[in-house]
Amino acid sequence: MSSKLSTFICQNCGTETSQYFGKCLNCNSWNSIVEEIKSKRSKFQDTKNSKKSVPFNEISSKKISRFTTGFKEFDRVLGGGIVPGSVVLLGGEPGIGKSTIVLQSAGKISVHEKVLYVTAEESLEQVKIRWERLNQKSIDLRIFAETNLSLIIEEIKRLNPSFAIIDSIQAIHNNEMQSSPGSVSQVRACSAELQNLAKDNNIALLIIGHVTKDGALAGPKTLEHLVDTVINFEGDNISSHRLLRSIKNRFGSTFEIGIFEMLEDGLREIKNPSSIFTNKENISGVTTTITNEGSRQLAVDIQALVNKTFYSNPRRTTTGISINRLHQILAVIEKHVGIKLSEFDCYIATGGGFEINDPSSDLGVAISILSSLKNIPPLANSSFIGELGLSGQVRKSNNLRKKIEEAVRLGIRNIVVPKLEEELNNNFKNLINIKEISNIKEAVNYSLSE
Repeated sequence: MSSKLSTFICQNCGTETSQYFGKCLNCNSWNSIVEEIKSKRSKFQDTKNSKKSVPFNEISSKKISRFTTGFKEFDRVLGGGIVPGSVVLLGGEPGIGKSTIVLQSAGKISVHEKVLYVTAEESLEQVKIRWERLNQKSIDLRIFAETNLSLIIEEIKRLNPSFAIIDSIQAIHNNEMQSSPGSVSQVRACSAELQNLAKDNNIALLIIGHVTKDGALAGPKTLEHLVDTVINFEGDNISSHRLLRSIKNRFGSTFEIGIFEMLEDGLREIKNPSSIFTNKENISGVTTTITNEGSRQLAVDIQALVNKTFYSNPRRTTTGISINRLHQILAVIEKHVGIKLSEFDCYIATGGGFEINDPSSDLGVAISILSSLKNIPPLANSSFIGELGLSGQVRKSNNLRKKIEEAVRLGIRNIVVPKLEEELNNNFKNLINIKEISNIKEAVNYSLSE
């Protein structure tokens, strides 16, 4: 038995209420609450086929057997490839290339595995046009254009593919619910049904999702908790570079990144990403740091422009670095180097606008600021690694060995780092000139001496 139940749901955060409010009490967004009708199922469920608990020591441990996406960069972000039975959520802005990378991967996977591509937003003819533009080849790739959830589930069960793609979850609807496609209730219900299907039949499932104007994944937050892996596809319409960033991964490290370039015939992976974020020119205001992103080390240029201000409050602007970190670095310079920066505007940008979250880039930011202020190029062919403490000391960095190895691989001759262990210094002393420093003043005297 079932009856209809009226409820009010915030389309921004998924909070349910029994009555309408103009403002959501949870996320404080205005006019986001919509009335939805959903079926209320009976509490008495059929338990004949229900599963039973088992002792923990009787569970057989299996080694995860993955299959490749055809892109090494994509495999890196997933933790080594696609895990059978896993559910991956891929989000990104419209036109960024989500359908492109998924269709390219589907073609490569279909050479060895059976693949089903469910297109809920485009017709078969539209997908075929993009397929021909990408110049792809396939052996066992099926395309299914449908928006009805029950028909999609029937086709997946009938075909039983190794890998299924849903493009996109916001366009699919469940006929048992009266809310419109893309609503919180529809997205949550459809995702739960598809997730159960993937787990029960050991089918790897990739779901494409839309993003909000703030760049967050659209739909309820529970959608991100439901899936095994959450990936963001980032970039802009001007630059041809695209970043695939892992936010959640039950089968690999989080915050792993893969870097691609968008060309006329599709996406191409960049095997040496450090080359696109650095410039070999030795000019004032530009330094190079090596940052840690997931399990990868990347060399990134940090650019600074320091100018005499014409405002009562000097301007502070950053691209790729947190504005709060810049304020902290400026305060450390004023206190421990003795240079008054309150009379200067300060602009900071990373190479290619790459977002740096690693605090070991602090030293590179500080040297670039002072280099621009004094109009003196920093030490040629150098990299700067170290986190600045509030007392002016340069603190140790995580994965310092791998960062020095990346500097050696890129042919960097000098590297400025915090104090090293003797063994680590001995391992690299014949490969690169290592300058160990303990505070910001030592770094400045060494890096900016004319």
